[in-house]
Amino acid sequence: MERILNMDDWDAYKISHTVDVDGEVEKTKSLIIEFGKKRRVLSTREGFKKVKYVGNHSIPVPFWDKIHNYKDYEDHVLRKIGIKKEDIALLSTGANMDNLAIAKEEFDEFYVVAFTTAGAKYNAIRLGDEEAEYIEKDFKTYKIENGKLIPKEEIGTVNIILITNARLTDGAMARAIITITEAKTNAFQELNIRSTKHSELQATGTGTDNVIVVGGFGKGVNYTGGHTKIGEMMAKVVKSSVIEALIKQDNLKIN
Repeated sequence: MERILNMDDWDAYKISHTVDVDGEVEKTKSLIIEFGKKRRVLSTREGFKKVKYVGNHSIPVPFWDKIHNYKDYEDHVLRKIGIKKEDIALLSTGANMDNLAIAKEEFDEFYVVAFTTAGAKYNAIRLGDEEAEYIEKDFKTYKIENGKLIPKEEIGTVNIILITNARLTDGAMARAIITITEAKTNAFQELNIRSTKHSELQATGTGTDNVIVVGGFGKGVNYTGGHTKIGEMMAKVVKSSVIEALIKQDNLKIN
């Protein structure tokens, strides 16, 4: 277990462990952030949840196409790291956890920290200009190939965990996702990331990005848009961490 950051009542760790799929065993790492007491979070995977932990798990490359049931795989990962599902909001990624980027901003009594993994080689997309390849029915995701539906599991590609000591209302947490998304797109534009399938198009993100927003116990905040200081800090940590994570994961060369 490698401690990577300590703030207030929480600690962030990288945990090395193994995972098993179809009798094969691979080494990997998971980012786990443990809070002194439970916090209300908003996850784009699970919605609102009160948890003791948030995390991001790196799925080993050999397993990308072998995970047939993500729920079972997630349960397996949680058993490996010794955390109950009800106690954690967890994301998963194909990115290497050693390419994790961390950014922090502070102003007055507030702070914002972003933990980001990112990769855009395989599914960068420009939303609004490209056709989708997937459809969800009864909470199962299928890939559309030649008019047929093929079961397909999702692997998050840009995962952002954003933590603040500000006591965010539900509306502020929801609005933070817009701020985070705009800042992520800003990072993609600055790096000139192109759509994977349509290189003539500037990508706005990938098709499987996820976010967790974690509020704190400090002064209350009702709005997290770009005209507010808390929104500015959120945008700055997201942009800088997404840029760093993309450069690390995709070995980008910056002029």
